[in-house]
Amino acid sequence: MNKTVKAYKIKIPKKVGVFYCKKKNIILIKGITNQKSLKINKKIFITFSENNININSNFLSKMSLKERKTLKALQGTTASLIKKTLIESYNNIYQKLKLVGVGFRVFPVESFEKKIFMFKLGFSHHLYLKVKKNIYFNCLKPTRIIIGSNSHKKVSQLASIIKSYKIPDPYKGKGILYENEIIKLKEVKKV
Repeated sequence: MNKTVKAYKIKIPKKVGVFYCKKKNIILIKGITNQKSLKINKKIFITFSENNININSNFLSKMSLKERKTLKALQGTTASLIKKTLIESYNNIYQKLKLVGVGFRVFPVESFEKKIFMFKLGFSHHLYLKVKKNIYFNCLKPTRIIIGSNSHKKVSQLASIIKSYKIPDPYKGKGILYENEIIKLKEVKKV
Protein backbone atom coordinates (compact mmCIF):
# COMPACT_ATOMS: atom_id res chain seq x y z
CA MET A 1 0.00 0.00 0.00
CA ASN A 2 1.44 3.37 -1.03
CA LYS A 3 0.77 6.47 1.02
CA THR A 4 1.27 9.94 -0.32
CA VAL A 5 2.39 12.69 1.97
CA LYS A 6 1.23 16.28 1.89
CA ALA A 7 2.31 17.68 -1.46
CA TYR A 8 4.18 20.97 -1.47
CA LYS A 9 2.66 23.52 -3.84
CA ILE A 10 4.81 26.31 -5.23
CA LYS A 11 3.24 29.07 -7.27
CA ILE A 12 5.03 29.95 -10.51
CA PRO A 13 5.40 33.71 -11.19
CA LYS A 14 3.97 35.03 -14.48
CA LYS A 15 7.27 35.94 -16.17
CA VAL A 16 9.03 32.68 -15.32
CA GLY A 17 9.10 29.54 -17.45
CA VAL A 18 9.52 26.15 -15.79
CA PHE A 19 10.56 23.06 -17.75
CA TYR A 20 10.93 19.55 -16.34
CA CYS A 21 12.83 16.63 -17.88
CA LYS A 22 11.34 13.52 -16.29
CA LYS A 23 13.96 11.20 -17.80
CA LYS A 24 16.95 12.98 -16.21
CA ASN A 25 15.04 14.46 -13.22
CA ILE A 26 16.18 18.00 -13.95
CA ILE A 27 14.06 21.11 -13.58
CA LEU A 28 15.00 24.20 -15.64
CA ILE A 29 13.73 27.60 -14.52
CA LYS A 30 14.02 30.42 -17.04
CA GLY A 31 13.37 33.92 -15.73
CA ILE A 32 13.89 37.55 -16.68
CA THR A 33 17.51 37.84 -15.55
CA ASN A 34 18.85 34.32 -16.11
CA GLN A 35 18.10 30.62 -16.20
CA LYS A 36 18.99 27.99 -13.63
CA SER A 37 18.75 24.24 -13.48
CA LEU A 38 18.26 21.99 -10.49
CA LYS A 39 18.84 18.23 -10.20
CA ILE A 40 16.11 16.46 -8.24
CA ASN A 41 16.38 13.22 -6.29
CA LYS A 42 14.80 10.14 -7.92
CA LYS A 43 12.57 9.50 -4.90
CA ILE A 44 10.82 12.85 -5.39
CA PHE A 45 8.45 13.36 -8.29
CA ILE A 46 7.06 16.59 -9.67
CA THR A 47 3.73 17.35 -11.30
CA PHE A 48 2.38 20.58 -12.73
CA SER A 49 -1.09 22.07 -12.36
CA GLU A 50 -2.32 25.45 -13.66
CA ASN A 51 0.31 27.81 -12.19
CA ASN A 52 1.73 25.52 -9.54
CA ILE A 53 4.54 23.03 -9.08
CA ASN A 54 3.51 20.06 -6.94
CA ILE A 55 6.25 18.14 -5.13
CA ASN A 56 5.31 14.63 -4.02
CA SER A 57 6.92 11.47 -2.70
CA ASN A 58 5.59 7.96 -2.13
CA PHE A 59 5.75 6.24 1.22
CA LEU A 60 5.76 2.49 0.96
CA SER A 61 4.21 0.40 3.72
CA LYS A 62 7.48 -1.54 4.10
CA MET A 63 9.49 1.62 4.83
CA SER A 64 10.88 2.14 8.28
CA LEU A 65 10.08 5.26 10.29
CA LYS A 66 13.62 6.57 9.73
CA GLU A 67 13.33 6.21 5.94
CA ARG A 68 9.96 8.00 6.00
CA LYS A 69 11.43 10.91 7.97
CA THR A 70 14.39 11.27 5.59
CA LEU A 71 12.06 11.15 2.58
CA LYS A 72 9.83 13.83 4.10
CA ALA A 73 12.89 15.99 4.87
CA LEU A 74 14.15 15.48 1.30
CA GLN A 75 10.76 16.59 -0.01
CA GLY A 76 10.88 19.80 2.07
CA THR A 77 14.46 20.52 1.05
CA THR A 78 13.57 20.10 -2.62
CA ALA A 79 10.64 22.50 -2.21
CA SER A 80 12.82 25.16 -0.59
CA LEU A 81 15.52 24.78 -3.28
CA ILE A 82 12.94 25.22 -6.04
CA LYS A 83 11.53 28.33 -4.29
CA LYS A 84 15.01 29.82 -3.96
CA THR A 85 15.79 29.08 -7.62
CA LEU A 86 12.50 30.70 -8.68
CA ILE A 87 13.35 33.85 -6.72
CA GLU A 88 16.89 33.97 -8.13
CA SER A 89 15.63 33.61 -11.71
CA TYR A 90 13.65 36.85 -11.72
CA ASN A 91 15.19 38.91 -8.88
CA ASN A 92 18.63 40.03 -7.83
CA ILE A 93 19.61 39.29 -4.24
CA TYR A 94 21.16 42.07 -2.14
CA GLN A 95 22.94 42.11 1.22
CA LYS A 96 23.86 45.26 3.14
CA LEU A 97 26.79 45.47 5.55
CA LYS A 98 27.84 48.24 7.92
CA LEU A 99 31.22 48.93 9.48
CA VAL A 100 30.93 49.94 13.14
CA GLY A 101 34.02 51.37 14.80
CA VAL A 102 36.22 54.44 14.87
CA GLY A 103 38.26 54.61 11.66
CA PHE A 104 36.68 51.52 10.03
CA ARG A 105 36.36 52.35 6.33
CA VAL A 106 36.17 50.76 2.89
CA PHE A 107 37.35 52.41 -0.35
CA PRO A 108 37.50 51.32 -3.99
CA VAL A 109 41.06 51.24 -5.34
CA GLU A 110 41.07 53.71 -8.24
CA SER A 111 43.60 52.03 -10.54
CA PHE A 112 41.69 48.75 -10.85
CA GLU A 113 38.35 49.96 -12.26
CA LYS A 114 36.53 49.58 -8.92
CA LYS A 115 36.96 45.81 -8.73
CA ILE A 116 39.41 45.89 -5.80
CA PHE A 117 38.43 47.37 -2.46
CA MET A 118 40.63 48.44 0.44
CA PHE A 119 39.46 47.94 4.02
CA LYS A 120 40.79 49.96 6.98
CA LEU A 121 39.78 47.97 10.03
CA GLY A 122 42.16 49.10 12.76
CA PHE A 123 44.95 46.68 11.90
CA SER A 124 48.52 47.77 11.21
CA HIS A 125 47.93 46.97 7.53
CA HIS A 126 45.09 47.38 5.01
CA LEU A 127 43.04 44.44 3.74
CA TYR A 128 42.20 44.11 0.04
CA LEU A 129 39.26 42.32 -1.59
CA LYS A 130 38.94 41.49 -5.28
CA VAL A 131 35.32 41.23 -6.45
CA LYS A 132 34.31 38.95 -9.33
CA LYS A 133 32.73 40.43 -12.45
CA ASN A 134 29.22 39.02 -11.98
CA ILE A 135 28.85 40.41 -8.43
CA TYR A 136 27.63 43.95 -7.79
CA PHE A 137 29.64 45.61 -5.01
CA ASN A 138 29.12 49.25 -4.06
CA CYS A 139 30.20 51.53 -1.20
CA LEU A 140 27.38 53.97 -0.46
CA LYS A 141 29.38 55.60 2.31
CA PRO A 142 32.80 54.63 3.62
CA THR A 143 30.97 52.63 6.32
CA ARG A 144 28.17 51.06 4.23
CA ILE A 145 28.47 48.27 1.65
CA ILE A 146 25.91 46.72 -0.72
CA ILE A 147 26.58 43.31 -2.29
CA GLY A 148 24.30 42.06 -5.05
CA SER A 149 24.04 39.20 -7.53
CA ASN A 150 21.50 36.82 -9.01
CA SER A 151 22.79 33.99 -6.80
CA HIS A 152 21.95 33.89 -3.11
CA LYS A 153 24.93 31.61 -2.47
CA LYS A 154 27.46 34.04 -3.96
CA VAL A 155 26.05 37.04 -2.07
CA SER A 156 25.95 35.29 1.31
CA GLN A 157 29.40 33.78 0.78
CA LEU A 158 31.01 37.15 -0.05
CA ALA A 159 29.19 38.82 2.85
CA SER A 160 30.47 36.18 5.29
CA ILE A 161 34.04 36.54 3.95
CA ILE A 162 33.88 40.32 4.48
CA LYS A 163 32.34 39.85 7.91
CA SER A 164 35.18 37.49 8.88
CA TYR A 165 37.69 40.33 8.35
CA LYS A 166 36.51 41.91 11.60
CA ILE A 167 34.12 39.78 13.67
CA PRO A 168 31.93 41.95 15.93
CA ASP A 169 33.30 42.40 19.45
CA PRO A 170 30.79 41.20 22.10
CA TYR A 171 31.90 43.87 24.61
CA LYS A 172 32.05 47.04 22.48
CA GLY A 173 30.00 46.06 19.42
CA LYS A 174 32.70 47.09 16.95
CA GLY A 175 33.20 45.16 13.72
CA ILE A 176 31.43 44.39 10.45
CA LEU A 177 27.71 43.73 10.87
CA TYR A 178 24.74 42.96 8.63
CA GLU A 179 22.45 45.98 8.19
CA ASN A 180 19.71 44.69 10.51
CA GLU A 181 21.95 42.74 12.92
CA ILE A 182 21.78 43.63 16.59
CA ILE A 183 24.51 42.51 18.98
CA LYS A 184 23.68 41.99 22.62
CA LEU A 185 26.66 43.43 24.46
CA LYS A 186 28.20 41.56 27.39
CA GLU A 187 28.80 43.26 30.69
CA VAL A 188 32.39 43.92 31.72
CA LYS A 189 33.51 42.26 34.96
CA LYS A 190 33.26 44.61 37.91
CA VAL A 191 36.06 44.61 40.48
